Amino acid sequence: MNKPKRVAVTGAAGQIGYSILPRIAAGEVFGRETPVVLQLLEIPPVLPALEGVRMELEDCAFPLLHGIEVSDDPKHAFRDADLVFLIGSKPRGKGMERRDLILENGPIFTGQGQAINECAASGVRVVVVGNPCNTNCLIAMHSAPDVPNDRFSAMTRLDQNRAMAQLALKAGCGWDEISQMIIWGNHSNTQYPDWTNALVQGQPALDLIGDKSWLERTFIETIQERGKAVIDARGMSSAMSAANAALEHAESLYTENTAPVSLCVISDGSYGIPDGIISSFPCTTDGKGNWQIFKGFELNDYANRLIKISTDELLAERETVQNLLSD
Repeated sequence: MNKPKRVAVTGAAGQIGYSILPRIAAGEVFGRETPVVLQLLEIPPVLPALEGVRMELEDCAFPLLHGIEVSDDPKHAFRDADLVFLIGSKPRGKGMERRDLILENGPIFTGQGQAINECAASGVRVVVVGNPCNTNCLIAMHSAPDVPNDRFSAMTRLDQNRAMAQLALKAGCGWDEISQMIIWGNHSNTQYPDWTNALVQGQPALDLIGDKSWLERTFIETIQERGKAVIDARGMSSAMSAANAALEHAESLYTENTAPVSLCVISDGSYGIPDGIISSFPCTTDGKGNWQIFKGFELNDYANRLIKISTDELLAERETVQNLLSD
């Protein structure tokens, strides 16, 4: 049996936290030979509910769960953490613009980044789920100057999964027959689900599906607006699918992947995407928590035009929080 890994989760009593915690405890991130200690963070009014979550986790009697800590203090929750899921964030309220949401969440992720910098394990990896996740990740990263930038990533795995599902449904095949389905840019309705490089049953998506108009319009719009569609249908935002994607995102960091997956990471200028923003790229992983931007995709003028729309939004978001980005 390996040494236990400490996993911190913010917003742990929320719907995503409630969905992801038992799967972490069952060993789905680090494998069945690695115990975990869960370090759960919530705001003070929600601590009673978090105590209920703790009781349920205890009642599951997971063999790999070697401890549960509950706190409203980020410094306690992130103490010696090997992996941090930043799930909790202020939701977008009625009439609130995206810019307002970014400004409301900025101080939260500043404080959490500072606590990670001060308290987390030297090899910590941070997965940002709380929206707007790309810019929240950028804020937390800049607030943790002693933690290497490549330890931070944000999530477009849910968008990748949504895109794979839509292609499979259209083609009438299994979801496991979709490959190279990558999301570019921001986790927002400007994102670009890249059907031009996607493969269906090993063939270019356009060749097999044969409907360019559907790919350019219906497919892209469906992925970009899928979150809203879920809210309209169930009255609440995605939770089960978001938790699944967050877990798969983290699992991919600790699994060797030579086939690229979608990760939001700091840009180094690859594919002409401006340096320093947190953008979704195709990435390979080494199984030790490290990623590398995959350089093997070709982007035509159509793809570059759509990617630019999303990266321009990310640049504008960075400008909005510039006063928080102190290294």
